[in-house]
Amino acid sequence: MTWSDFYLICFIVGCTLSVLSFLGGAFHLHLPGALGHHLHFCGHHHFTHHGSTDGQISPFNLPTIMAFLAWFGGAGYLASTLYGLGILIVLGIACISGFIGARIVFLFLAKVLMRRDYTMRKSDYFVAGRLATVNSPIREGRTGEIVYSQGGKRKATAARSQDGESIEQGEEVVIVRYENGIAYVCRLSGTDPGKV
Repeated sequence: MTWSDFYLICFIVGCTLSVLSFLGGAFHLHLPGALGHHLHFCGHHHFTHHGSTDGQISPFNLPTIMAFLAWFGGAGYLASTLYGLGILIVLGIACISGFIGARIVFLFLAKVLMRRDYTMRKSDYFVAGRLATVNSPIREGRTGEIVYSQGGKRKATAARSQDGESIEQGEEVVIVRYENGIAYVCRLSGTDPGKV
């Protein structure tokens, strides 16, 4: 096997895996077995969190590795066959080209595809202890509606009184707990901070 053959194989493997990954993600193809898992892994958003922390994309992921292989192989093949350069010079050109291709893919993933992705914190969905306003009156033993802010957004949910008493529209309440889609609340004025 010559160096040109090696570069050509790298180019073919990188391009083939990139195309299969794209098609698997675009058309939601799921192949059986381990190969299917890896293609599904490449084609969807799940690939970015392997080897990363706090939802940040790792520079070492399958799309960047495939881009490196394709650019490394393509540049190496062209430099070795068309220009007849020395082995070390061709290897240097191939490596630089591979890193450029991988960097382009990484920047696209990090700046475009993953721009709004983040790791959820408990405070993003935990509502106990939040202040809310009664939007629809809570009648004795019945369900009403409250409105509260969470993550910079206004949210509404069904609510019941913790003590079973009625709470009028416009009153401020504290969410004590949240179960089965219903927030259990008590009046802000009658709230004992030690019990909330």
